[in-house]
Amino acid sequence: MADSAGAPPAVDGSGSIGAFSALEWLIAGRYLRSRRRDTFISVIAGFSFLGIMLGVATLIIVMAVMNGFRSELFDKILGINGHFQVQPIGSDLTDYVPVAQRIDGVDGVEFAIPYVEGQALVSGPSAATGALVRGVSPDDLERMDLISGNLFLGDLTGFREGGGVIIGSRLAASLGVTVEDSIRLLTPEGDVTPFGMTPRSETFPIAAIFEVGMSEYDSSIIYMPLSEAQYFFNKDDTVTAIEVFVDDPDRVDALRDPIQVAAERQVYLIDWRQRNTTFFSALEVERNVMFLILTLIVLVAVLNIISGLTMLVKDKARDIAILRTMGASRGTVLRIFILAGLSIGAVGTLAGLALGTVVCLNIEEIRQAISWLTRTELFSPELYFLSRLPAEMETGETTAVVVMALVLSFLATLYPAWKAAAVDPVEGLRSE
Repeated sequence: MADSAGAPPAVDGSGSIGAFSALEWLIAGRYLRSRRRDTFISVIAGFSFLGIMLGVATLIIVMAVMNGFRSELFDKILGINGHFQVQPIGSDLTDYVPVAQRIDGVDGVEFAIPYVEGQALVSGPSAATGALVRGVSPDDLERMDLISGNLFLGDLTGFREGGGVIIGSRLAASLGVTVEDSIRLLTPEGDVTPFGMTPRSETFPIAAIFEVGMSEYDSSIIYMPLSEAQYFFNKDDTVTAIEVFVDDPDRVDALRDPIQVAAERQVYLIDWRQRNTTFFSALEVERNVMFLILTLIVLVAVLNIISGLTMLVKDKARDIAILRTMGASRGTVLRIFILAGLSIGAVGTLAGLALGTVVCLNIEEIRQAISWLTRTELFSPELYFLSRLPAEMETGETTAVVVMALVLSFLATLYPAWKAAAVDPVEGLRSE
């Protein structure tokens, strides 16, 4: 064994070597080092290491991006639309102020916002397009941090004074307008005449421009003072519905009955899951499928460990026989080859974890660099809704990926290690 182990094994009085002793680590390390006649085996071990590293890193990166994508969309969709929508049944919401105040007082409710909503044609110097107009009171708009906290230009002063509107940054760019410019809104829900309803057209100054980072909202929503919206859409003293924002979106089932009781009138509640069930279900299915597909990369790399160790066992049959004749037990040989294979998997997994973490922490900078080098748009806001590439690593999920890679690496070593331990010393020496 002098040519591969470097020194004879230290055998105790019982004729065995301690479990995972320094000698076992030494021999396993020697087997993985590249020597002239073992170059091919070392190449396989190297590819196994690279495969596991890239597989683990890819899994961590993709799952983090999927988590970040879902989290960003979740925050922005619910930051605009709320967690509950309270719609009237039987009669219009003319009593929206006391109803909203009572709902606002429910334990677990953050705030309730009465609003008027309608479609309109908006025109500016450069273009005309459809838009979703929402009428809310200035105080309620200020409580919506997603809007009031992301004002790109201007402030809420003009909105509070009445007459001014707040529009999205992409909508402003397409219309060719900025703060203090004016836009014209046209709605078919206008004045009632003997000849029918005539469209209503009004001009509104732009008080502020918001940018929430979600192209669908930045390019289509206009906020208008509630009183102006009631007049513009012929709502008089009523509202379309009441948006309810809660502290914990996962507790909507527990809050449904208290909100209905607090309304003190017939209402129909629609929670965020009912309104977005298809969208978030599709994201969850895509996330699970991506995890299964990318796990195959790790599995292929693990199979390389099996093939590499199997070839190593055949190549080291004589060395194994010498170890056995010098007193090494089957367990010692088994542990040597488990250590050899598991070392590849463990080091590859840790390297993949480090690589994945670095990429996730700098994902947006990497995207911008690749876009600049290739002169292409890798993450179109119009297609993916978001203006930046998000990544959010979850500790439990990352731990699961690391544990899965280590378990697969360990399982891959069992068969070759068992074959090594089963080598008969006499047959091993005779074959030489």
